[in-house]
Amino acid sequence: MVLVYVSDMQSLVDLKQMTLPDKLQLMEALWDELCSREEEIPVPDLHKAVLDEREQQIKEGKAPFNDWETAKQRIGKRIS
Repeated sequence: MVLVYVSDMQSLVDLKQMTLPDKLQLMEALWDELCSREEEIPVPDLHKAVLDEREQQIKEGKAPFNDWETAKQRIGKRIS
C-alpha cells in the first residue's frame, strides 16, 4: 500500500485505490508545484553541460529543428 498525504483534501490517499483520472490530476498538480519552484531543483552537472551545449548550438545557428509533424513521425518510427 502506498499512501500519499494530500493537503488540500486533508487526508491520506491509497494510490492503488485511486482512479486513473485522479492519479493524472495528482501528477499534474505535482508538476505544477515543481515548475513553480524550478530554481530550487538541482540540475546534475552532466545535464547542465548538455543543455549548455545545445543552447550554444542554437546561438550559433547550428541546432537542427524539426516541425511537430516531422518529429511525431520520427518518434513513431522509433517506438514501433
